[in-house]
Amino acid sequence: MTKTELFDHIVRLLHESFEIEPDRIVPEARLYEDLDIDSIDAVDLIVQLKPLLGRNLQPEAFKAVRSVQDVVDVVHSLLPGQQAA
Repeated sequence: MTKTELFDHIVRLLHESFEIEPDRIVPEARLYEDLDIDSIDAVDLIVQLKPLLGRNLQPEAFKAVRSVQDVVDVVHSLLPGQQAA
């Protein structure tokens, strides 16, 4: 999965799960400040991303995540068999 495909997947998750309008979900959008994602929502997002990896995601991997692009980068780095794009 490319980073672009992963971004599109995350946009769909955020829209369907948190009713965030897709035009607000841009790579530089900050989760807390711009998209109103709180810590409980962030955990829910991590749970929803688990099927992509086929294993549990460690919350520590997301400590430095601040923007949508950060989520894309962290998840992409954890995907099995992925090379940096």
